[in-house]
Amino acid sequence: MTHEAKLSRRKFNAGIAALGAATALPKPAMAQAKTIKIGFVTPQTGPLAVFAESDAFVLEQFRTKLANGLEINGETYNVEFIVKDSQSSSNRAATVAQELMFDDEVHLITATSTPDTTNPVADQAELNEVPCLTNDTPWQPHFFGRQGDPAKGFDWTFHFFWGLEDVISTFTGIWNQTETNKVVGALWPNDPDGNSWGSPDVGFPPVLEAQGYTLVDPGRYQVMSDDFSAQISAFKAAGVEILTGVVPPPDFTTFWLQAAQQGFEPKIVTFGKALEFPQVISSLGDRGDGLSTEVWWSPGHPYSSGFTGQSSAELAADYEAATGNPWTMPLAFKHSLFEVAIDALKRSADPMDPASIRDALRATDYQSVVGPVNFQTGPVPNISKTPLVGGQWSIEEGKPVLNIVENGDHPAIATTASVALING
Repeated sequence: MTHEAKLSRRKFNAGIAALGAATALPKPAMAQAKTIKIGFVTPQTGPLAVFAESDAFVLEQFRTKLANGLEINGETYNVEFIVKDSQSSSNRAATVAQELMFDDEVHLITATSTPDTTNPVADQAELNEVPCLTNDTPWQPHFFGRQGDPAKGFDWTFHFFWGLEDVISTFTGIWNQTETNKVVGALWPNDPDGNSWGSPDVGFPPVLEAQGYTLVDPGRYQVMSDDFSAQISAFKAAGVEILTGVVPPPDFTTFWLQAAQQGFEPKIVTFGKALEFPQVISSLGDRGDGLSTEVWWSPGHPYSSGFTGQSSAELAADYEAATGNPWTMPLAFKHSLFEVAIDALKRSADPMDPASIRDALRATDYQSVVGPVNFQTGPVPNISKTPLVGGQWSIEEGKPVLNIVENGDHPAIATTASVALING
């Protein structure tokens, strides 16, 4: 055999060995765990950014707890959370949901923080048959805002939160404890929340009429308006003593400043969305004292996390210690969102199969830090309701404190104060 032939054969054999080393499959004992990808769409920037303040803390909780993987049916899986900022835009929420499904290939997609986020994400999930879990949107704007049919529901999307019937009951429960002329002014924006809350069918108007209230509704305004003079004039002319609405925090701040400048002084001010946050109340100074809102969760709620074992009080305290920020209601709903997601994955027959995750979500019956979550209980398919009570802010030693003042629908959640008029 010539020298050239020996060299050629040596090169050939060496090449085969190298190819084998490069393509050899790992031994079963060395196989890497499969990774379950959970997508999360959240408004980290824009006018709804206050809802996302607790995101980083909650995600770190779950990443730490799941660092060694999640055992499902005897097999260990890595869990990866992929976060996308909706920028407080419905269009952006839909776009990043598509990115999560097509580019990142998530196995489960989650979203939270008003219909502007949850609805477009859920719509994309339903269209593309990806299991989806959402919360922090009243169920009617979420379900009917997506053209849901109560007879059929949706196949791939699941949602838990309270409903308009609950917030109407809570708000009127606050107002009925006071002496007013029962004239209610409504500031409802032209968005899914405002249109649902102001709906003559499922919103405030028919209930207020039945309870003897007079509603003053000057019509829908455009979100991020900088002039509320027309609405304030209408409220003053009608003698409004109770003011309500569901507006983003920047809009309420603008409105409330202009109300002071124009001499509009209602006795009760009860708003959804804007007044749920201590940051907003702090920014208002003394004019934050006495404002009221619905309370989805507080440290005093009698529920614990099924994932970490923390009580509501412990979750709030740990958050405040870790961040230096006051607790907020979305904290527990972000936590519960991932609690329910992990529970469903653990119960799924195959967490890499979308239909298996969907079926596990549908069968959910879980005790979370915001209360029980069970998608078999309605009021429409794939919806579970959570409890709601009423709260009023007071300024104590320069800091806002949220007291529970109304618990008519959920007496297990204790009240901590009585309702007080702002200008009583």
